[in-house]
Amino acid sequence: MAGVNEFIRVRLDLAYDGTDFAGWARQPGLRTVEGALEEGLARVLRSEQLGRPTPRFTVAGRTDSGVHARGQVAHVDLEAEAWAALPGRSGRSSRTPAEALVSRLTGVLPTDVVVRAARPAPPGFDARFSALRRRYTYRIADEPGLRDPLRRRHVLWSRKPLDVAAMDDAVRPLVGVRDFASYCKPRPGATTIRELQRIAWERPADGPDAGLAIAHVVADAFCHNMVRALVGASIAVGEGRRPVSWPADLLASRRRDAGVFVVPPEGLCLEEITFPPDDELAVRADAVRAKRMEEDVWDDQLAR
Repeated sequence: MAGVNEFIRVRLDLAYDGTDFAGWARQPGLRTVEGALEEGLARVLRSEQLGRPTPRFTVAGRTDSGVHARGQVAHVDLEAEAWAALPGRSGRSSRTPAEALVSRLTGVLPTDVVVRAARPAPPGFDARFSALRRRYTYRIADEPGLRDPLRRRHVLWSRKPLDVAAMDDAVRPLVGVRDFASYCKPRPGATTIRELQRIAWERPADGPDAGLAIAHVVADAFCHNMVRALVGASIAVGEGRRPVSWPADLLASRRRDAGVFVVPPEGLCLEEITFPPDDELAVRADAVRAKRMEEDVWDDQLAR
């Protein structure tokens, strides 16, 4: 039988419509995804009635206000006793604790956030530090015939037609380990070096996104507003306001330019978080955590 102080790390796979949320991170007086999840889980676990602390989540990628997610991943550490009690009294339910948790959260969460799956995490798993890469898409309707009012909260409506081929050519040189200072909202002392693993533009010929201009962006991590700034620079090329060489020239300058437009959030969606095999999770987490600690120390020194 599990001891009182034993905990189980639980992985949660999430999706949410970010329109009415002030981003992922919990903020006093604001509606956030993290806040909704913590409140919902506390109700499921009856934390207040039982005198237990409010559960806290660790997330793979903190999305900004208005940004959506189909493939978000988070973890939470639950007392083993509370985990085992989720299905209810012994013999009265055939559900596993994971199935019971998903079902109960579905009953208390708002409809714009969904827990798709829950399961005990493998040893060494950390939703933030174990992640290898984050994959985003950005969707744009650049012709009146593509404007679907049922998707208006998830697709940017552009007034001008876009040259997707030119946009794709323009962003290809940005792939690699680069300093993205030109594309990040500055934070005193924080590093802006990231590994952009893929960025590409396409216009699908069929499927639910047929005709839309879609960006696919993959990196080990992103700095603040990075994806939306990359999309903004791409649009400047696609509309013919800037040459194809401009995004790469801007990257090389390593400074913000007034011409970089940070696009609205509604077209942006976190599609997927990729993790290494289970036996490599702990090594990955330790390496990334050490790197982040080094960056924090350096940031502190610069701030003094």
